[in-house]
Amino acid sequence: MNEPEKKDELPQTFTEAVKYFADPQRAHDFATRMRWPNGVRCPRCDSDKVGFISTRKVWECKCCKTKKQFTVKVGSMMEDSAIPLEKWLCGIWLMCNSKNGISSHEIHRHIGVTQKSAWFMMHRIRLALQNGSMDKMSGEVEVDETFIGGKARFMHRGKRKKKGTGPVAMTAVQGLLERHGAGSKVILKVMKNRRRLEAQKNVFEYVLKGSEVFTDALPSYNGLKTDYNHEVVDHAERYVNGKVHTNGLENFWSLLKRSVKGTYISVEPFHLFRYLDEQAFRFNERKDNDQGRFLKGAKGMFRKGFTYADLTGKTEKDMIPT
Repeated sequence: MNEPEKKDELPQTFTEAVKYFADPQRAHDFATRMRWPNGVRCPRCDSDKVGFISTRKVWECKCCKTKKQFTVKVGSMMEDSAIPLEKWLCGIWLMCNSKNGISSHEIHRHIGVTQKSAWFMMHRIRLALQNGSMDKMSGEVEVDETFIGGKARFMHRGKRKKKGTGPVAMTAVQGLLERHGAGSKVILKVMKNRRRLEAQKNVFEYVLKGSEVFTDALPSYNGLKTDYNHEVVDHAERYVNGKVHTNGLENFWSLLKRSVKGTYISVEPFHLFRYLDEQAFRFNERKDNDQGRFLKGAKGMFRKGFTYADLTGKTEKDMIPT
């Protein structure tokens, strides 16, 4: 196998990426280097005693009792997928670099897979974009909430009767934004409700004690002064009081809602956290270039994925035709 390419040898734009990964061998070598930068290891026993069968692009572990074979996809988001690596890599590029998101219909037309396959691919890529960092926020941190979902007046009468009206019919989302000038970072979480326990849980989990926390006048944040330098801006009076404001998150909400309303149109509440991960990734990596965001997204693909039955909430029994 060739030595890993330098960054300037990798594609910089989407058209370059399409040409670069059009060669299946090059796409395979790239994925192999991304997953095993220090040499191939068995995903089952972590042994480095493996042999490569070049005609089938599979490895065979010499330590597993049954000498089980594996590909670069095994144990990753792409496991059990018949979609070739070159299409996966182009799909990752599109998702990582489309500022307002990209729909499954666009992915299916761009890379030549069915819309159903594109939808499943995109949810697995969203899982790869999750930030697993345990680093806590510090310094100046904004905390705010918004509501995602269709407005009651646009719902069918039966659905409106079932869901109710106003914010009750929508899903609450909490955002935490750590200020770093143009390099601010955001964490997004779906909320069960806006009560005190739920509203403060993420603050304690993701913000270092002693930090400055800025919120609006929602009573659920009362009591944060015990552990934080908590300042409040009452939007009934003003939106900015010196450095005390939540305008950074207000700007982010506009980006998020443009993505949901303009690109995805309708997002089910039980899938919403996946779309939040996607938007947070692009926001947090906005100062990087297209190549950098793609490399970070591609690296995350080699975490464990999930099945279509898991994604849709159906068991294998439910999926058997009757």
